[in-house]
Amino acid sequence: MPMQGLQNLDRRWIFLLMAIAVAVPILFGLQFPESPSQLARDVFNEIEMLEEGDNVLMAWDYDPSTEGELGPMAIAFARHCCEKKVNMFFITLLPVGPQMIEKAITEVIQKDFPDLVYGQDYVNLGYKSGYEGVIKVIVTDLKGLYTTDARGTNIDQIPMCKPISSVQEMDLIVNVSGSYPGSKEWVQYAVTPHQDQIRMVAGCTGVQAPLLYPYIPGQLKGLLGAIKGAAEYEALVVNEYLGSDPDQLYLEAKRRMGPQLVAHLLMIGLIIAGNVIYFRQRRLSSPQQN
Repeated sequence: MPMQGLQNLDRRWIFLLMAIAVAVPILFGLQFPESPSQLARDVFNEIEMLEEGDNVLMAWDYDPSTEGELGPMAIAFARHCCEKKVNMFFITLLPVGPQMIEKAITEVIQKDFPDLVYGQDYVNLGYKSGYEGVIKVIVTDLKGLYTTDARGTNIDQIPMCKPISSVQEMDLIVNVSGSYPGSKEWVQYAVTPHQDQIRMVAGCTGVQAPLLYPYIPGQLKGLLGAIKGAAEYEALVVNEYLGSDPDQLYLEAKRRMGPQLVAHLLMIGLIIAGNVIYFRQRRLSSPQQN
């Protein structure tokens, strides 16, 4: 019987179906339209409210282990801030974070905005050890900890850094968080004690997102969760600034959502099929038990 055959289906067929579900969107470049959620719109609107010359702290607290989820949203953040012509201060609390900063600077700023000048429009302050201790210091005394930028230049010789003495003077914190320390620590040690002065939006991994929802909309003005949130925000940036034929760099989150969507649909289908088989088998066996 077909039902009996499905009940005893070799699990390797399921593995094959999942492999096909993931491979087909990748091989054929399948992309699906994104409908941005309110959280993504809140992030977008918060950056849209910035004016030219505002100071934005770009806290890139992720590394290659979470780049799959967070890389596209970091690229979209950088592009959006470049379009708004704000002053971007890049920092990281993770040892491998400087590589992620350099990627955003190289692929977005230097490639698409060559007119932006290092030290006047953006600066890379690099990595400092100390985890949340770094946040506690720079929230009141930035230059007490960051005496040079990532290149070794004295911070007082960098034009855009001269008027900045603490994080409280930033108009917005944009944090991309992959682990500890990350968004939760920025909220606890920077935003919460100075909620009247500091505004913050963030993007994080899917695992971290539920831990940050309680901070919305108080300490966090918006939050992007995993690759789905990245794709929604990416769609907003593309629609507003890049038109109908954007560089594929700015469609990376949307591309990565394809395999995830198809795989999730397959999982839902398998769950439904499994329950149908179970209840039908239970119904057929009930008279025999009586």
